[in-house]
Amino acid sequence: MSGTVKSLKVTYNPINEKNTFTTGDCITGEVRLEVAKDCQIESLEIKFKGKAEVMWTERHGQTTVVYRSKEKYFSVKHDFIRGANVGGDDSQTLVINQNYETYRSVVAPGCHVYPFTFQIPHQNMPSSFNGSVGKVVYSLDAKLSRSMRINTKDSTKINFVSSSDLSSDPGLMVPQHESKDKKMNLFTSGAVAMDVKIEKTGFFQGERLRVLASIQNSSSREIKPKYCVYTKHSFFARGKRRVHTKDLLKEVGEPIPPSANQNVTQVIAIPHDAEPTIHNCKIIKVEYRLRVYLDVKYASDPEIKFPIVILPASQVPAVAPPLAASGFGFEPFGGAIPSAWGVPPQPPPAPQPVDAPPPYAAYAMYPPLMDFGKK
Repeated sequence: MSGTVKSLKVTYNPINEKNTFTTGDCITGEVRLEVAKDCQIESLEIKFKGKAEVMWTERHGQTTVVYRSKEKYFSVKHDFIRGANVGGDDSQTLVINQNYETYRSVVAPGCHVYPFTFQIPHQNMPSSFNGSVGKVVYSLDAKLSRSMRINTKDSTKINFVSSSDLSSDPGLMVPQHESKDKKMNLFTSGAVAMDVKIEKTGFFQGERLRVLASIQNSSSREIKPKYCVYTKHSFFARGKRRVHTKDLLKEVGEPIPPSANQNVTQVIAIPHDAEPTIHNCKIIKVEYRLRVYLDVKYASDPEIKFPIVILPASQVPAVAPPLAASGFGFEPFGGAIPSAWGVPPQPPPAPQPVDAPPPYAAYAMYPPLMDFGKK
């Protein structure tokens, strides 16, 4: 910074212990300017904005192609000092001080504080996210302009958590159930089969995901049930897609001996810091899957994959608990599966006046769900 302007700093006041914000919250803070001597200011502003952007490059022969896309959610600006040649519009406001006067463009030596308040728009926006080639960012940007000088800037990001009430979607409370059987060959004889259930589709950060499996090992070898929760980041630009897949956690169950049938339960804790699922952004998607598979030596592993949705912990609603353990069991192999696993369906939570996230197929460039499991 120049000798006149010693520092420019923008700060905000947290409203909770997690330092997160959501739709409709007010953000209060201040821009602090310190100058060493009398300073003529052309303009001083604070801008609050939210956007998503992706960018990556690919080599095609001798040509490097840049794939870039941006999705803007909002941009609101407050002017503390507005130059004579700077016009205002609907998205910017001229701020007045506590004496209901405009701030002076000439400031004396010392520290000067400019308080501000913004309200986060009531829009269906994705949570803050930072990926390999894309991000969703909500920021407060301060800028000081002086005649014939380089602008002085400072910026800080806020952690925004989407307020889309995904728990009001009845589909996220629906149990999931899949079966798989496989005949062994070559070095292993016989067959294996598994019938796997999870109590719902949507889980909050830090919540426990309970997996119930009925496993039939009719093979000549010991098998182990294994579990993996993985995330898939998809980035879209110019009709192209860039995908990054990463295992979030892995767990191994107890081995099942040959010629044995067992019912097993595995409880998986969703990490408290797992990124929330993002389905409401056109250029970035964050998705999760639970993969349950049987580790069979000298044979390909039969597997089942369930799509799961991770919700922000701050959205845990005061609703009835999930299905009771007594109603979450198994019929023997070959038996009929009772409707809703033998329990009456739970009434969905009352719908909230918030737009539901767009369906998976809302955007033509999104891959089909079956493509999700391909690593």
